Amino acid sequence: MTIKIGDRLPEGELREYIEVEGQGCSVGPNKFNVGELVKGKKIAIFGVPGAFTGTCSQKHAPGYLQHVEDFKAKGIDEIWCIAVNDASVMGAWGRDLKAGGKIRMMADGNGDYAKALGLEVDLNKAGMGLRLRRCSMLVEDGIVKQLNIEESGKFEVSNAETLLAQLN
Repeated sequence: MTIKIGDRLPEGELREYIEVEGQGCSVGPNKFNVGELVKGKKIAIFGVPGAFTGTCSQKHAPGYLQHVEDFKAKGIDEIWCIAVNDASVMGAWGRDLKAGGKIRMMADGNGDYAKALGLEVDLNKAGMGLRLRRCSMLVEDGIVKQLNIEESGKFEVSNAETLLAQLN
């Protein structure tokens, strides 16, 4: 079943590559419980099919990076990028994008969270296996307040500008 507006984010774990040790996190991949991370926070989340891929690297992630301060001005506590990649790849992509301290690059290595969201997409024909459908959402204290899911191969509704406009 696909997640929808009004639903609570499913339980699950995501991993993030931590560059600097602190707040109980060691350097390298660290595992996080989604339910604990979202408590009491407003989070803008965008999901992409894969790190370092064309649209994801050239349009989707850069749009959110460009608007980090706009999101903060609208009360967003954190911005997350989720992809079905391992934490080391997501960490490298974050470094490449210069996203440190701006966007949390969250890894769903096996696609378990994509499945829990009901947003998995089979990209075997493209040699990419199971991935996360391109999307964006606003989550407040774990509840989905806005949700934008792209049609296959499209990039029209999950961009930063659309989600920002929905925050008004």
